[in-house]
Amino acid sequence: MVLRPSASEPRLPHSLARANSDFGSRSERHARHREEPPQNEQPEENWELRHGFEEDHNSEEYLNILNNQFYMYYTDKRHETGGKPRQDEYRSANAEWRQRDRVKTFIAALQICLNIGVDPPDVVKTDPAAKLECWIDPASSGASGQKTLETIGKQLQAQYESLSIRTRYKQVLDPSIEDTKKCCVSLRRNARDERILFHYNGHGVPLPTTSGEIWYFNKSFTQYIPVSLYDLQAWLASPTIYVFDVSHAGNITDNFERFNQKHLSEAADTLAKDPKATVQNYSDNIILAACGAKESLPTNPDLPADMFTSCLTTPVTIALRCFVLDSKLPLDVNLKDLTKIPGRLQERRTPLGELNWIFTAVTDTIAWNTLPTSLFKKLFRQDLMVAALFRNYLLAERLMRFNDCHPITIPALPRTHDHPLWSAWDLAIEMVLNQLPALIENEDGGTPYEYQHSTFFAEQLTAFEVYLTQGAPQKKRPDQLPIVLQVLLSQVHRLRALILLSRFLDLGPWAVDLALNIGIFPYVLKLLQSSATELKPVMIFIWTRLLAVDQSSQPDLLRDNGFKYFMAAMRPDAELIVINSSEHRAMSTFIITMLCRNFQQGQAAVLGPETFQACIDNLQDTENPLLRQWSCLCISILWKNFPEAKWYGMRVYAHDHLCDMSYDPVPEVRAAALHALGNFIGIPDPSDQVVQTEGDIAVNLMSMTPLDGSSMVRIELVVFFSVFVKRHEQKFMVCAFEDLVAAREKMQSPESRTDHSVGSSSGRTTPSSPRSEESEDKPVSGASIQATMWKHICIMSVDPHPEVAEKATMVVDYVHAKLLNSPLEQPTRQIMAQLRNMSRKAKPPPRQPSVLNLPKHGQQTPQQQTASPPQSPLPRTDSYISRTFSAVRSLTFGSSTSLAHSASKLGLDSPTPLSRASTLRQQGPGRSKVPAEWSRPPDAQDPQSNSTNYQPAKAPAPRGYQPPKDDADITLPLTSGFLEWCIEYFREPQMKPNDHEEPGSDDYNSRLWRRMRNERTLNTTQPLKSVAGTSRWDIPEGSFNNGGQPTKMCFHQFEDHLIVADDRDTVSVWNWQEGVRLNRFSNGNPAGSRISEARFINEDDQALLMTGSSDGVVRLYRDYDQEKKVELISTFRGVSDLISSTKNAGLVLDWQQGQGKLLCAGDMKVIRVWNAATEVCVREIPARSGSCITSITSDQVAGNVFVAGYGDGAIRVFDQRKRPVTAMTKSWRHHKQWIVNVHMQRGGMRELVSGSRNGEVKLWDLRMDAPIRTIVATKDMLRTLSVHEHAPIFATGSDRHHINFFNVNSAFLNSIDVGSRFLHIGQQHRSPVASTVFHPHKMTMAYSALGDTHVNLFTCLPKGIAAQEI
Repeated sequence: MVLRPSASEPRLPHSLARANSDFGSRSERHARHREEPPQNEQPEENWELRHGFEEDHNSEEYLNILNNQFYMYYTDKRHETGGKPRQDEYRSANAEWRQRDRVKTFIAALQICLNIGVDPPDVVKTDPAAKLECWIDPASSGASGQKTLETIGKQLQAQYESLSIRTRYKQVLDPSIEDTKKCCVSLRRNARDERILFHYNGHGVPLPTTSGEIWYFNKSFTQYIPVSLYDLQAWLASPTIYVFDVSHAGNITDNFERFNQKHLSEAADTLAKDPKATVQNYSDNIILAACGAKESLPTNPDLPADMFTSCLTTPVTIALRCFVLDSKLPLDVNLKDLTKIPGRLQERRTPLGELNWIFTAVTDTIAWNTLPTSLFKKLFRQDLMVAALFRNYLLAERLMRFNDCHPITIPALPRTHDHPLWSAWDLAIEMVLNQLPALIENEDGGTPYEYQHSTFFAEQLTAFEVYLTQGAPQKKRPDQLPIVLQVLLSQVHRLRALILLSRFLDLGPWAVDLALNIGIFPYVLKLLQSSATELKPVMIFIWTRLLAVDQSSQPDLLRDNGFKYFMAAMRPDAELIVINSSEHRAMSTFIITMLCRNFQQGQAAVLGPETFQACIDNLQDTENPLLRQWSCLCISILWKNFPEAKWYGMRVYAHDHLCDMSYDPVPEVRAAALHALGNFIGIPDPSDQVVQTEGDIAVNLMSMTPLDGSSMVRIELVVFFSVFVKRHEQKFMVCAFEDLVAAREKMQSPESRTDHSVGSSSGRTTPSSPRSEESEDKPVSGASIQATMWKHICIMSVDPHPEVAEKATMVVDYVHAKLLNSPLEQPTRQIMAQLRNMSRKAKPPPRQPSVLNLPKHGQQTPQQQTASPPQSPLPRTDSYISRTFSAVRSLTFGSSTSLAHSASKLGLDSPTPLSRASTLRQQGPGRSKVPAEWSRPPDAQDPQSNSTNYQPAKAPAPRGYQPPKDDADITLPLTSGFLEWCIEYFREPQMKPNDHEEPGSDDYNSRLWRRMRNERTLNTTQPLKSVAGTSRWDIPEGSFNNGGQPTKMCFHQFEDHLIVADDRDTVSVWNWQEGVRLNRFSNGNPAGSRISEARFINEDDQALLMTGSSDGVVRLYRDYDQEKKVELISTFRGVSDLISSTKNAGLVLDWQQGQGKLLCAGDMKVIRVWNAATEVCVREIPARSGSCITSITSDQVAGNVFVAGYGDGAIRVFDQRKRPVTAMTKSWRHHKQWIVNVHMQRGGMRELVSGSRNGEVKLWDLRMDAPIRTIVATKDMLRTLSVHEHAPIFATGSDRHHINFFNVNSAFLNSIDVGSRFLHIGQQHRSPVASTVFHPHKMTMAYSALGDTHVNLFTCLPKGIAAQEI
């Protein structure tokens, strides 16, 4: 999105981009400096902007800012998914492509019953008739019948060997019934559980009977002996494939299943009588029959007598002959020329080999498109012989139908003879036959001729590319996928085929599943042996997609050292002919990670100096966070449960580099580093070096607790803590016990709360405590790393994100449950009982936990760490453990004193105690003689509403979050789903443009509509600014009952949404134009706190709602206006050390959309600057005052300057471009009382307005030391100050029910009495004003009064003008 300055002149046409409400269009801003203003432009538009912004905004720096893209925040995948892996429908079935029950055709019986020279009695032959058997004419050979029969047998075997050379063949020529039985029984004995091929040529015996009998000879060839299929099945058993080349073959198939079921029934009866009995298998049989029950084989003399066999074994030859015979176009070839086609079937670059190659691709594709997937895999991917026979059978079905025969199969196949792809096959044959005369002449030494290869594969790849261009509508599987696999065999088209295949796999897991089922894996596995440099990028991409969906290929990568292909590619110096080489290195690192995942052989194979060094070097790549992320995860998985790798990592200081990554600007990288460091902890039999290293890591990571705003990172941090707790279980039990003791002491001696702390040396013991007198001055845990980490875990157990708090609570509950199963059980139960009783009697207001700022490296502890043996899972109970701990948590862990004590013992900086901060805030430097009420908020004495009709609302949860069951077992260490979530990145389309960038898509059209709406709003409201500054604001526009006391309100810039927060924790979303409530939900505040701020972010597109509460927590919501879809996107503690109360400023914040920064301040000594893109606190700027900050505002264009108002009346200006200690550039102390609000306009004249509780309103210029204008807005106490973002107008609300309106020239416009009869205030006729807010663009204002639940709207425009505006 492009930044837009605001202006009212007509907008120039430009490409699709969201309109930024603050600045207008970029083209408009440029035109503003090049052209004269339009004649109808208002005079105010030519006024000089405040603060010198007019001069600054003409600078090249400002114009460059406007040219930058406008980013949307909190819309990344981690926010869309809640950091949870999706339930992938393909994940559970992705290994089905592997044929676990693969069967091969071990042996074949070729039975030929011809009895040459003797025709069977029931066969009537035409004259002339078909004679060729295996392309041999028995009558013209001139040899004896037996010799000719042997020749035919050898030829049939040769034809079958062209299909499968590894199958053993046994010729059975003119067999007797005894020979047949002996042969079949012998075959099954030798084949065991493998498949048998039974080929039966019955051209010299009677036709099969209707009862399912086939015929053989007696030994003297004087009789024909029938053999029942029942007996044949008993001799051959299963698995067997039968080929019946005989007329009336349908009689066989009609009876085959009946006899087979009889065998199965008998086998079942036998097993029922004797479960140990040995029975034959009859469940896997396949039949290929030449024709139906009443059909005879073709007798055309130009065709072979065994045409069905010819189709099955010599498909190209019979196809060429049939094409010539059936062609209606003149061809310069005859049947004899067909034998002169150059080449061999196995050589794909020759004419004959290319035809065979095309035939394989065509038949595979036809089968893929017509057969069910399971049947296709069984017939075309399980057995090479079966696959070849069924490919050729498809041709037989087509050609035999032309001769009035309908072949039959068991299992039955759908019709394929009329598939459109047969036309491509006919074209390929025609192209070869058209060149055949020239090829024959060239072979005979005549005119040279170079064979023109078929365009079949190039055309099919083009068709596949068209399919991909369309985006695979409705996930329709592509017709050309089998052809793409065949093309991989050709070096000419290989690169193009691989690129198209990678685009197909990029469509998602369903595409990977299709490719694996079609048989891609052997092809891409073989290509790993290729040294072609141009293939490396696309091979890396393909293997990334395969392993993201199916991890079962780990042993295949180890075989033949295929994984080294990717280890070489992950090095920084790898030669990859691709622009985004770092992304391909990341994919190579991912492949190595998946090789090591839960696969010890893979870890052992990968372990070495090159792997660690490559990962460490890749961590320094500042351009590609994906590479850094997977480098961390690669190390994590490599040394997970692998001590040798951990020792190797220590030697190369891998853990130090990972600790550096915990401060990476990308949350995914930080989480990956935590994942790796968590897997590092736990080297068996730790030495002093290991203990020291693990302690340094823990100290380093504990500093992340208060300054990381990403819930995903904090979850990983809790998982790391759980690993460390499990490692030092006994020590954490001591820490937990001492904290319980200290909590009891604190509750028993309230006066010592400011002097004594949890686990501190000054805590008093009671007679029931087992601590000795020697230990009174020094707790056992002392200032150990375990004691400090225990505080952090307890702090995280009250984290605003429910999953972070849940996991941290599980760790706390685990340690407490261990205490109850230890020698400390009895004193622990006594302390918990005492705490429970005391908490019932007195519940002081909760205080928020302070922050322990730990350094990054270098802190040492003398503690020795020992690994504890694995324990059985502990039941998670809602017993007095959890209840007692919850009751005292706010007391025990709310004080910063204990953390300061722990920090001082470690030599760290300790945070300022709250008591001191509160004292400084109340006194203020140099203000000791001023009245105390001057530094109190105007609403300090407001009572909380206690309406009996108030209904608590439900708090939205993050996406994918499921609350734990109360009876769920607790097992440490906690498990993390981060790795699985990261893998999903490679399951999602990466080449496809986002929907909102694709013209015509729903998202694109919605975004286009919103842009036009935003532009229309800007154009219609800009001319009304002058009207607003001179008109009376007393025209009612509406009113509605919020149901709770409104305290904070916020208008959406473009949607008709008004956010109303009440004095508890409920947020209501209203359509203020229609007076309809769209949604109502709870903000999840703890008791005693309230919502202090509400903001919209990403308003120019799909806005998110941001709320800040007085406990310092910031929350963001998606779909805030939809009850069933509202979700918590992110939440973090914007500031700490806040007193959770309704009687102070609480959390004040300002959102800078242009820079993606959030300024947070309040009752603390620093102003925190949070970066929304990185989700970390990037700066802590000293507040330079002991008084609390009550309001904060900033320049929304450049975003460098911000202004803060204080409780003592001071206003300070800060510049973020300077160092934090020198960031304050100006301090104004002209106000003498609490600053109610300070606000800088986004547009208009960019006025900076401030107001204090004594009624003074001042206008400022950042370049001046004194206010440019002072207005006494009211003689009563000022409660609210609202400034219009673009119009020169502001309004003040007092405690005497008046709202006064002024323009920036200090002209008083009018006053509204909230007790007026036309405003809805219920019974409170003299109610103080509770809240006021202007619409950012429209001339509308909303206000609420104390003691009234209604929100009232009014405007300065008559109804006619308002209607035109709308």
